[in-house]
Amino acid sequence: MIEKALSGNRLYWTWLAILLAIMGVGGLCYVQQFNYGLGITGMSRDVSWGLYISQFTFLVGVAAGGVMLVLPYYLHNYKVFGRITILGEFMAVAAVSMCLMFILADLGQPMRALNVLLHPTPNSILFWDMIVLNVYLFLNIVGGWVILNAEKKEVPPPKWVKALIYISIPWAISIHTVTAFLYCGLPGRHYWLTAILAPRFLASAFAAGPALLVICALILRRYTAFDAGKEAINKLVTIITYAAILNFFFVGLELFVGYYSNIPGHMHTLDYLFFGHEDGGVLYDNLVGPMRFSMFIGMAATIALLFPKMRDSYCKIGWLCGAIFLSLWIDKGLGLVLGGFVPSPLDYYVEYYPTAIELGITAAVWATGAFILTVLYKVAISVKLTKEA
Repeated sequence: MIEKALSGNRLYWTWLAILLAIMGVGGLCYVQQFNYGLGITGMSRDVSWGLYISQFTFLVGVAAGGVMLVLPYYLHNYKVFGRITILGEFMAVAAVSMCLMFILADLGQPMRALNVLLHPTPNSILFWDMIVLNVYLFLNIVGGWVILNAEKKEVPPPKWVKALIYISIPWAISIHTVTAFLYCGLPGRHYWLTAILAPRFLASAFAAGPALLVICALILRRYTAFDAGKEAINKLVTIITYAAILNFFFVGLELFVGYYSNIPGHMHTLDYLFFGHEDGGVLYDNLVGPMRFSMFIGMAATIALLFPKMRDSYCKIGWLCGAIFLSLWIDKGLGLVLGGFVPSPLDYYVEYYPTAIELGITAAVWATGAFILTVLYKVAISVKLTKEA
């Protein structure tokens, strides 16, 4: 089936060429980081996790969000999602691939990744995170490809692949739960030391993943003959809306507990993220603007989706889903991870600014993910359209 990715119109090849160009620039940036070391990044002793880990955390959620299609379709036989379930599985493949690339980028020297296998430490959450991510990648690649191949041949999929699909459902929950435990296991970081971090991760995942899927489905509808269907899009939007409401409810709980308890450790990061902090005549507020913008567009888009009139056109749905996706990317892909380091356990304020090298590598990883997603979607859509012709 992969040969179907080797044919396409000018727009398809132009898009791939742009992605390859970004990947090339990012590759040059990575060579510089490989030769110089992580000292070329904006990370420091006080902020040891930067843009790489924050993007990894967000994309684990995007990968887990695919379960919101797989679960209704396979467990509840919800046929409406039949045309786009494969899109959710392939989106998970691209997202997990990006997660693994961001981890390699954060290690500095990629050979260090072998230490996880050569010197396994089951008492480390990172060891289990490696296992759940790689298994989830395997489940989605094999499951999605075998089912698509059976669809191409117009035969029922083998029974054993359904077992993989059923396993992937709780596995999707586990990848984001284990990722949340990476943060909860650091007692010196008060912002992450909360029992609802894992539920908060899952709520944002179940909004961000489907939101990206809706955007992809609308792009496919615009530029190809593939139509996910009005009912499927509406159901996805409903899932996104309630998941986003739950996410903002959890954020509200964090704010209430932080300020009602009046515990400095719980308030300082919230103060820094939403109001800034002045110390010695220096104002530390590099995340205040993005975080306020994130809350505003996220809540406004979520409220708008509650009104049927705002769902009466694909254009409105696309913009509102895009706003929710951007809001959650800022909240979790920037504020949650980077804010957890400020202030430090010794109450020092050291802000993090990514360097041009980091931005280049980050853009390249996103471009690689988009490349993988484009190729997989090209194959999937070609098979479905050929079958329907």
